[in-house]
Amino acid sequence: MILEKKWTKFISWFLNKPKTTGLLVFLFLSLVVGYIVYQQYRIVKEDEHTEMNNTLQSVHQNIEQSLRNCYTTTLTLALTINDKGDPENFDAIGKKLLESNHSISAVQLVPKGVIKYVYPMKGNEAAMNLNILAPPYLKEALKSIATQKMYFAGPLQLKQGGVGIVGRFPVFHNNVFWGFSAVVIKLNHLLEYSGINNVDGSKYYFQISKKNPVTLQEVFYLRNTSNFSKKYHISASIPDGEWKLYLISKHQNYLYYQILIPGILGLIFAAAFGFTITSLLRMPKELQLLVHNQATKLLNSEIKYKSIFDQAAVGIAYVDSYTGNFLEVNKQNCILLGYSEQEMKERNFQSVTHPDDLEEDLMNMEKLKEGKIRKYAMEKRYITKKNDVIWAKLTVSPLWDIGEKPTTHIAIIEDISLKKEAEELIEKSEIRFKSLFDDSPLPLREEDFSEVKIYLEELNLLGKKEDEITHFLSNNPAVLNKLNSLIKIIDVNHACLKLFNVKSKAELIENSSVLFEFNCKYEFIKQLVAISQGEKQFINDTKIKNINGEFRDINLRWNIIRGYRKTLARIIVSTEDITERKASEKLISDTQIRTESLINTIDGIVWECKIKDLAFSFISQKVEKILGYTPEEWLASDTFWLDHIYEEDKQWTVDFCASKTMQNLHHDFEYRMVAKNGSIVWLRDIVNIVFENGEAVSLRGIMIDITKTKTAEKELNDSFNLVTEQNKRLLNFSYIVSHNLRSHTSNISSIMDIIEISESEEERNEMIQLLKSISNSLNETMLHLNEVINIRTNIGLVSESLNLKQYIDTAQRVLTEQITLNDVAITSVIPHDVMVNYNPAYLESILYNVISNSIRYRHPERKPAISIKWFLEKELNVLQISDNGVGIDLVKNADKIFGMYKTFSNNADSKGIGLFITKNQIDAMGGNITVESEPNIGTTFKIYIQ
Repeated sequence: MILEKKWTKFISWFLNKPKTTGLLVFLFLSLVVGYIVYQQYRIVKEDEHTEMNNTLQSVHQNIEQSLRNCYTTTLTLALTINDKGDPENFDAIGKKLLESNHSISAVQLVPKGVIKYVYPMKGNEAAMNLNILAPPYLKEALKSIATQKMYFAGPLQLKQGGVGIVGRFPVFHNNVFWGFSAVVIKLNHLLEYSGINNVDGSKYYFQISKKNPVTLQEVFYLRNTSNFSKKYHISASIPDGEWKLYLISKHQNYLYYQILIPGILGLIFAAAFGFTITSLLRMPKELQLLVHNQATKLLNSEIKYKSIFDQAAVGIAYVDSYTGNFLEVNKQNCILLGYSEQEMKERNFQSVTHPDDLEEDLMNMEKLKEGKIRKYAMEKRYITKKNDVIWAKLTVSPLWDIGEKPTTHIAIIEDISLKKEAEELIEKSEIRFKSLFDDSPLPLREEDFSEVKIYLEELNLLGKKEDEITHFLSNNPAVLNKLNSLIKIIDVNHACLKLFNVKSKAELIENSSVLFEFNCKYEFIKQLVAISQGEKQFINDTKIKNINGEFRDINLRWNIIRGYRKTLARIIVSTEDITERKASEKLISDTQIRTESLINTIDGIVWECKIKDLAFSFISQKVEKILGYTPEEWLASDTFWLDHIYEEDKQWTVDFCASKTMQNLHHDFEYRMVAKNGSIVWLRDIVNIVFENGEAVSLRGIMIDITKTKTAEKELNDSFNLVTEQNKRLLNFSYIVSHNLRSHTSNISSIMDIIEISESEEERNEMIQLLKSISNSLNETMLHLNEVINIRTNIGLVSESLNLKQYIDTAQRVLTEQITLNDVAITSVIPHDVMVNYNPAYLESILYNVISNSIRYRHPERKPAISIKWFLEKELNVLQISDNGVGIDLVKNADKIFGMYKTFSNNADSKGIGLFITKNQIDAMGGNITVESEPNIGTTFKIYIQ
C-alpha cells in the first residue's frame, strides 16, 4: 500500500509538471534516436571496413602470390649452378622462367654480389657488373644473407631504367656464400598483376610505403603522396620486402551524411513527441495519467518487439492464415530467400515452398486453423529468388487466443541447409564406404588393435626406440604370441574370404589361430614397432597361409580410421595378393639383368628415344666409358643428345635424322659429340625405327666410337696430301732447275764455240766478258736454288716466341731508304703484346719481301700507302698487309704469283724469286698465304700463322 502511494505520488509529480515531463521525454527519445543512429553508423562503418578489408586482402594476396612465384623462379635459377660454382644453360632456363612467370621482367645471377648473368640481356646491359654489396644496395642485400631467405629490395630506380623491385635469394655453395639468384619485377607490372588498377578509384586509392634503409623514414611510391593520416584508411604488411600497403577512403565524411538526416528527423520526432506529451499533460489529470501509462507501455513494447523482430538470427514472418500472404517479414527472412521486404509482402508462403513439401505444409496449416493442433514444426525446402533450394526448420504458431477465430500466424524459419548437406554426405559416405568395403576387389578386413595398444603400454614400450622394441619382442615369443591373439576381427569383405579360401567371417575367425599363424614373426614386429611410434599407417610385403595351407605373398597395408587414432579400435587392413606379381617381377628382374648384361658387353652405346621430341628413355652403361657421362646424367635432360652434338655437326645431323625418320627408313651416319672432359668423339650411329601397330613410335640404335679410325684416316689423308704436294713441288722444281741450268750451260757452250773460232783478240775479250756475265747469272741462279733447297730440306727449324710488332718495326727500318724516297705511308695496327711462334730468319725475310713488293709495285699516280693488321679469322691468326699499288690481274697471273721466276709486271728489277721463297718459308712453318688483288686498285696478302 505504501509502495502504491509512492508510485502515485511519483506519477502525480510528472503530471503536475508537463514542461519538465515533456523535456525528459524529449531527452529520452533523443537518447533512443542517438543510440539507433549510432547503431546505424556502426553498421555502415563495419560494412565499409569489411569492403575495404576484402579489397585490401585481395590485392595483398595477389602481391604475395606474385612474390611467392618468384621463390620458385630464383630457386630454379640457383639450381643451374654446377658443382664448380658455374651456371649451366643460364639463357635457356632464364627464357623458360620468364615465359612461365609474366610478372618478372628479368632474371640475374650475382656471384659474390656482382651482377654477371642477366636474361634477357637486351635492355638490361646497364645492370651488368653492378656491385650490390656496395652502397646504396648493401643494407638490403645483407638482410637477405643474414636471414638466408629471399628478400625483395626496393622499389628503387633501376640502372636499366624505370622503377622496380629486385628479389634476391642467397645461394650457398658448400656452406659458403656464393652470391644471389635474383629476379627483377617492374613496379608497374607488379601493380597490374596485383589488381590495384581494377579497384573502384571513385571511392578508394592505394599507397605503398617502405622505410628508407639509410634515413629510416617512411617513403611512399605511388603517385598520390598527399597526407592521408586524417582520412580513414587500413593497412597490411608485406614482410618479404618490409613494405606497407595502404587502402585510403577518398570521401571521409560521407558516413556522416548518411546518419545526419535520420538523426535530425529523430530529434524532430523526439521534440514533437515531447511537445505532444507536454500538451497532453495539460488535460485533466485522469486522462493525462491514462495516456501517459498507455504511451509508456506502447513505447516499451514497440522497442522490444522491433528489436527482437529485426535483429533475430532466424527468419520471422507474420502470415495471413487464409491466403498465406506475408504481412510482415524480418531482415533475416529476406536474406534467406533473397527477396526485399516489399517483394516478400507481395508473395505468399505457397509460392516460395518447394512443390514436394507444399502438401504437408498445407495439411498442417489446416489442422492449425481447425484447432486440432496449437503449433507445428517441420523441415521443408524453400525456393529462393535465384531458384536455389534451401532447407529450413519451420515452426508455426497462431496469433490468437484459444476460442478466437484464426486470422494470422507467426512462422519462424531456421536455415538448416548445411546440416542437411552434412547429413546427406554422411549417409552417402556410409553407403559408399559399405559398398566399397564389401565389393572391393582388394581383400579388406576391419580389425580392433585397442587391446594390443593397451598391452604395449603395460609393457612400457610406447615411444621407446625402435631397436629396443625389436630386441625385446624378438627375445620374448610368448609376449609376441599374446599380442597377436589380442587382435580382434570386426568385419571382412568377400575378397578377403576368397584370399583365405573360407566361406564366411565366422569360419575365418574360427580358424584365425591357424590362418594367422606366426610364420612372419619379423613382419609382425614391424607392425608393433609402427604402433609404438604412433604411426597412422603401415605398408609392408609379407606372407599369409590360407585354409588349405598354401602360402601367398601379400602387400599388407593398414590405416587407422579417423576418430580412432588414440585407441586403435578400428583399423582397415588391406591384403593384396601379389604372389603372381612377385613371380613376374622376379622373372622380369632376371630377364632385365641378363639383357643389361648383354647390352653392356656390346662395344657401343645402346640407346632408345622417342620420335616426337628425341627424348632418350634408355642409354647403356657404355656411355660413361666412351663419352664420360653417366646414364643418369644423360637421362636427366630431354635435350641432352642435341645439346652435346659438336656445333659444326649439329644442324645437318638433326636434319638428316629427321629426314630419314620421316621416311620411316633405318639409317647409319657419322657425327661428332663433345665428351665430358671436353674432347671431341667421333661416333657412328646405326639407327632402327620401332613400329607399333604400323606406326613409328620410337628409335633404337647403337653408337660406336670411331674416333681412332677417324684420326688414322685424317692422318693418312694429311700424309697423302703432304706427299702429293711435295711431289708436285719437286717435279715443278726439277723443271725449273733443268730449264734454268740448261739455258745457262747452252749460253756458255755457244760462247766457247765462238771463242774458239774468233780471229781477233778484241772479239775474244768481248766474248770473255759475256762469259763472265753468264757465269754471274749462273751463280745467282745456283744461290736461289740452294736457298729454296735449304727451305725444303730444313726439317729441324728452330721456332721461338717472337714479338710481331718488333719484327715489323725492324723490317721498316731496313726499308727506310725506299720508304723515304717514295714517300710511303705505312699504318701498323698491331698490339704490342702479340707473340708468334716462328723462325726468326723466316719471319724477317717474309716481312721484308712482302713490304718491299708493295713499295716496288706502287701506283705512279698516287701516294703509296701500306696497311698492316692483325686479327682472328675462323680461330686462325692472320697477318694482313694491304697496299694501293698497281695491283695484279689474277685472271691472267693467278698461277704465276708464287711461281719461281714467274713475273707479272714490266719492272726491270722483277726476277720472280721473292714471293716464291716467301711462299716456301710460310709453308715450311705450317702456315699459308693468300692474295686478293685488282688492277689499279691494290693488293692484299693474308699470312696465316699457326
